[in-house]
Amino acid sequence: MIDMKKALQNIDDVIEKGPYKDTWASLSSWQTPKWYQKAKFGIFIHWGVYSVPAFDSEWYPRNMYIEGSKVYEHHIKTYGAHKDFGYKDFIPMFKAEKFDPNAWAALFKKAGAKYVVPVAEHHDGFQMYRSNISHWNAYEMGPKRDIVGELKAAVEAQGMTLGVSSHRIEHWFFMSNGKKFESDMPQNPDRDDLYWPSMPDPENFDAIDGKPSEEFMEDWLVRTCELIDNYHPKILYFDWWIQQEAAKPYLKKAAAYYYNRAAEWGEEVAIDYKFDAYMFGTAVPDIERGQMADIKPYFWQTDTAIALNSWCYTENNDFRPAGDIICDLVDIVSKNGALLLNVGPKADGTISDEDTAVLTAIGDWMQVNGEAIYDTHVWRMFGEGPTKVQDGGFSDGVKKNFTGEDFRFTAKGDTLFAIALKANDNGEYHIHSLRMQEHTAGTVYHGLVESVSVLGTDDAPAWTRDESGLHIKTNYTSDKPITFKIKLRQYRTEK
Repeated sequence: MIDMKKALQNIDDVIEKGPYKDTWASLSSWQTPKWYQKAKFGIFIHWGVYSVPAFDSEWYPRNMYIEGSKVYEHHIKTYGAHKDFGYKDFIPMFKAEKFDPNAWAALFKKAGAKYVVPVAEHHDGFQMYRSNISHWNAYEMGPKRDIVGELKAAVEAQGMTLGVSSHRIEHWFFMSNGKKFESDMPQNPDRDDLYWPSMPDPENFDAIDGKPSEEFMEDWLVRTCELIDNYHPKILYFDWWIQQEAAKPYLKKAAAYYYNRAAEWGEEVAIDYKFDAYMFGTAVPDIERGQMADIKPYFWQTDTAIALNSWCYTENNDFRPAGDIICDLVDIVSKNGALLLNVGPKADGTISDEDTAVLTAIGDWMQVNGEAIYDTHVWRMFGEGPTKVQDGGFSDGVKKNFTGEDFRFTAKGDTLFAIALKANDNGEYHIHSLRMQEHTAGTVYHGLVESVSVLGTDDAPAWTRDESGLHIKTNYTSDKPITFKIKLRQYRTEK
């Protein structure tokens, strides 16, 4: 196993020799990768030991030890008393016997994804990769395969980019409730135990309460740097509790180490974070299950799942319609964001029919409309229309009910893409932001519209423009958003 002292010294050496130091001032010189800003759409993967019970959510390993909870009762009814069958006992059942990384990668490519981010370690402490830090990993137990390594090869073979996600820090408290009654969990687990350290729950789960120890944070740092060195991910995603005050020095070290390694590789990389865990400008802000209400001058990301109720596969997943997810993607991109969409495979390694259908439908739409998404930038405004999007996280379950008056804009070169989030039955659309007016009036577009076409059909729409807007009439319709490709000119060229 790894020599922790030597590993920590190596981290310090890399930071000392590289261009990035572990200070916010130094890390502020980092720049958002151009490839990331162009990619717009990625796939998140929650898959692990928690996929075996396939009940409630990926928080099964925590909730099964909370007396009186529905997961606790389900566990006893299905598997027996906790002292006889604990979370560890699911590991031999996690065989991943049908896992085909090439099939996964092909599906994600077909969906239109440009990057893929598997969860390398979730709160349960089981690593989905080959590790020299802990024996509790998928290479030595369960599937006995390097899941992250195999995915990296398959994803990159399809021309996509690999990232990795670490949710390790919540393991500090995640399994602690098993100490409150007779279970398989030791009262004082040692460092080599899956359940270590299982400390009491923080009072408020905020940035102050329940500070992880130096020993735990050093372990967290070394695990993070092992992932960086072994898999060269282009994105390093962290879950919410890294906002913990005790984590701050280690967050800076992890970033400096990662950015220095990337400089050695000659690659552009990024860290994704939630809330205010990282100082603004040193990494990419991420919103869980939500969006921005308005356009932002900085690049950001939404992470959400196809299933509303869980990030992992469960037998009762509530799957979102593909059309709703496409609308969210369009809205997010128009506001300078990217969408990281989660899939939860089954324990055997297959992806459900429902997930596959959603991904396929998104891919079909992207085949037609992708030029309005990839490699685009924001326009002078994100859109127009009556439907408001709630600002902030945990709002993806709110049905937005977009109308044919709701447009979102993206731009590329001399082209403006105006995407109607819902088709109108009569085929008529009115874009008020493109109304004609005197050059001294207002701040909307004052240039010229040269042509209008509709992605997905060769039939030219009829269009006119006046002081109330750009008016379009088309026979093309769809149950998904419709994209108008509008060529713009700033002036007329004299012949």
